[in-house]
Amino acid sequence: MEAIVITWRELLVVVAIILAVYIAELLLLTRSGGIPLRKPRLLGAIQEKRAESAARKEIAQLHQRLAVVEERLAQQDAAQVSDPPSPYLRAIQMAKHGHDAESLAASCGISRSEAELIIAMHGSETT
Repeated sequence: MEAIVITWRELLVVVAIILAVYIAELLLLTRSGGIPLRKPRLLGAIQEKRAESAARKEIAQLHQRLAVVEERLAQQDAAQVSDPPSPYLRAIQMAKHGHDAESLAASCGISRSEAELIIAMHGSETT
């Protein structure tokens, strides 16, 4: 009887064919839904921790931006309170207290005709 002789080259070809068939079967099963590919639990936990950390950083940045906006609004409110009233508002107040057109024009820096108009519109009504 003759002995069957298998060379290393032939053995390597057979192993390569077996591996190719196994990989093709594995890919076919994963695509058809037979064996779902899952992320390792540890990898999922790491990704969740990173997402939480990123969300916390974003929330902290939003808090900082909100604090800056609130500070600017407070400064604007303070600036509005400290602004002196316009000469026309002052003239209206004086007209309501019964001042004449000449004193309104002199103290508020407006023309006499403007002062007379303000007195006509807002002056104290004494009849």
